[in-house]
Amino acid sequence: MRLDYLLNGQRILEHRGNMDIEVKGLTTDSRKVKDGYIFIALKGSTEDGHRYLAGAVRKGARALVVQDAETGLTGATVVRVPDTRRALFDLADRFYDYPARHMDLIGITGTNGKTTTSYFLESVLREAGKEVGVIGTINYRFEGNTVEASLTTPDPVDLMRLMRGMRDAGVTHVIVEVSSHSLDQGRTQGLRWSRAVFTSFSRDHLDYHSSMEEYFRAKSLLFDSLEDTQNNGQVRAILNMDDPKGRVLERMTKVPVVSYGLENRCSVRAADIESTIQGLRLRLVTPAEEVLITSPVLGRINVYNMLAAAATGLTYGIELNTIAKGIQGLNSVPGRLERVQNKRGLSVLVDYAHTPDALEKALQTVRELTGGRLITVFGCGGDRDKGKRPQMGKVAGEYSDLVMITSDNPRGEDPGHIISEIEPGVREAGLDAVDPDSPYTNRGYRIIVDRKKAIRTAIDLADKGDIVLIAGKGHEDYQITGKSKRYFNDAEEAALAASITSQKKLVKMK
Repeated sequence: MRLDYLLNGQRILEHRGNMDIEVKGLTTDSRKVKDGYIFIALKGSTEDGHRYLAGAVRKGARALVVQDAETGLTGATVVRVPDTRRALFDLADRFYDYPARHMDLIGITGTNGKTTTSYFLESVLREAGKEVGVIGTINYRFEGNTVEASLTTPDPVDLMRLMRGMRDAGVTHVIVEVSSHSLDQGRTQGLRWSRAVFTSFSRDHLDYHSSMEEYFRAKSLLFDSLEDTQNNGQVRAILNMDDPKGRVLERMTKVPVVSYGLENRCSVRAADIESTIQGLRLRLVTPAEEVLITSPVLGRINVYNMLAAAATGLTYGIELNTIAKGIQGLNSVPGRLERVQNKRGLSVLVDYAHTPDALEKALQTVRELTGGRLITVFGCGGDRDKGKRPQMGKVAGEYSDLVMITSDNPRGEDPGHIISEIEPGVREAGLDAVDPDSPYTNRGYRIIVDRKKAIRTAIDLADKGDIVLIAGKGHEDYQITGKSKRYFNDAEEAALAASITSQKKLVKMK
């Protein structure tokens, strides 16, 4: 594609160099520049792409798109625009031939529930015969292709590249988990959504957003952008009305709303919910009909995710029995109250809960399933919202019998310092520190900085009837300490710990 064609329609403040050149690719990461690429310099909160212009040219960039006036740099065409971040989406969209316009786009946003809702909805759409692509927290996947996710919502270049691949593979419906960061940074600003789904709202990302009001403002951009003139007037907002912010979004959006929740006023709701360690059983109720659903997925909180998927499916005219089959066909979601099979037959669950609200809902769910003790292993991430640390400690202490406070992804912070900010919340909930040499205890907390050791200790202490919940990292298979990233998988560590404990007990019996 020629540079002058790619830039057609952009407001160009000035340019220097040849505009009649062939563009082979574009990127915002100077490390990914190849010969013939355009490098777009973005200004971020910690980095400024303008610092890497010379390096991009050395790697083969033939053109630079900047917003700061730049002189003296030679070897590439330089184009200055008012805002490179706003220009980026249009450039990527045009370069990949507007792939999103040929598919139905379903955006899911909310503090918690995005990933599980995307899995349920994917299963429903596939059951209805749709070709589905998913862009989310765990991975990006479509038609036998799976790519590890670097961001919940990728930058516009990666996003358009993915969507072009999906379009070429025959995908008809794309489910996108839309993060508050991506909305605030304009990564999805040019997309034309067919459906927008709201799951929930609670505290998170206050290390990035200045306040809860700003956090919600970012989330609401998805619904404020909906236009009923698109998609032949078939655009819909699917809102959780049991969450107070659902009503706010209903007043804000300009398109018809489909509501879901547990209250009678909701269009799609659930009744007669039974939650056991084997899964869920409920009646899915709509204005026209209802259907019985049984699912191996654990926890009442997942009823909302099922309802969100069901409500979205109904807006596409999918029959209720087909929706039920799709929901029932999903056995589990990686790292979301995921069972860990182990040699001791213990009830061990891994969950991604890393906010106070998510942890509380996970613990409430598990608490009602527990016949014995609830043993919780968790920590908090470093270089993230520090205010939630004592809150998460308090939640863990209120619902758990035993708590192992440990490391999560400490990043650039001292793990011991992070734990010291969690501990007051656990103590406020009424738990006391227990002797680490105690072979057995029914109630209290321990501080074990090493996450592997904390998981192993929890498994060692567990008996049949107890439930061990390992929270915070879920599907992640790494741990970040300082600038290093090493392989670490909670589910694998738990299974290994149970295997070692099983071997120890076998030796003792002999």
